[in-house]
Amino acid sequence: MLGRTYERENCSAARALEIVGQRWSLLIIRNAMFAGSTRFTEFERTLGIAPNILSSRLDWFVEAGLMRTQPLTSDHETREYVLTRKGLDLQPVIIALTEWGDRWAAPQGPPIIYEHEGCGGRIHQHLSGADCDTAPAPAQVTTLSGPGPHTVSHQPVNLQSPASRYRRARADQQRDQRPVASRRDLPQRSGVDRGT
Repeated sequence: MLGRTYERENCSAARALEIVGQRWSLLIIRNAMFAGSTRFTEFERTLGIAPNILSSRLDWFVEAGLMRTQPLTSDHETREYVLTRKGLDLQPVIIALTEWGDRWAAPQGPPIIYEHEGCGGRIHQHLSGADCDTAPAPAQVTTLSGPGPHTVSHQPVNLQSPASRYRRARADQQRDQRPVASRRDLPQRSGVDRGT
């Protein structure tokens, strides 16, 4: 069985996968979010998931703060699982994953379409720059070190593109008034076509 943690990764995506990356996890969240499932038996019936797996996932979601339990009004022994704000914040993730699946894994077309209840329009997840509100091409998205912890037991992977490293070096040079190497002289990531 695969482990649940990625101790060596200094990455929020890895932390998120530790919480919702196990098999069935996002489908349980999806059904709670969009199908209104709250009862153990509803999840079990609609997903066809084994009871021991479902119990483990629901217990973990409660422990992780994605769901909370509350007794049903008609039966105090039966509990329902309700998404918290933290759990509801996974909505854009589920929509983005669904759109990717619609494009690359659904040859007959989307089996589910998310719609805005107010206007009836389809819901789409997209990226945009905070300052320009423009949707960048994948090659235009770069990374910078954030303010979070950077203490890991191995050398962190440099996810910055050559263009991003060049811009960073240019900004440092302008700030420090020191010479900077040309773009071609900067270290390159292996296996990436740089068009040079």
